Amino acid sequence: QVQLVESGGGLVQPGGSLRLSCAASGFTLRYYAIGWFRQAPGKEREGVLCISSGAGSIFYVDSVKGRFTISRDNANNTVYLQMNSLKPEDTAVYYCAISPGGCYSDRNEYPYWGQGTQVIVSS
Repeated sequence: QVQLVESGGGLVQPGGSLRLSCAASGFTLRYYAIGWFRQAPGKEREGVLCISSGAGSIFYVDSVKGRFTISRDNANNTVYLQMNSLKPEDTAVYYCAISPGGCYSDRNEYPYWGQGTQVIVSS
């Protein structure tokens, strides 16, 4: 059974950092692309960035470039999203998802999703 579980969200002040984890089970993560998406209240879910099976990363949101990085630990079947210099506009529920076909910004290319983890950036 394919399962993705996100963790690491929480409340953080502007300028702070969080590291989100996406733990995979039921499949070998190294063979697939993993995308991070986010959904802010009242907004569409948007792709943030993705890491390919070859560990290349692709950004889908310009505003996170230079602040967010994505990495994967194949030995532990986990993908991480390091978020630095957080801003209030980063507040959202963050989801990880698996794409068998590679990295895409279109969420319809991702058949499996985690349950999400809430990130709130506020003073």
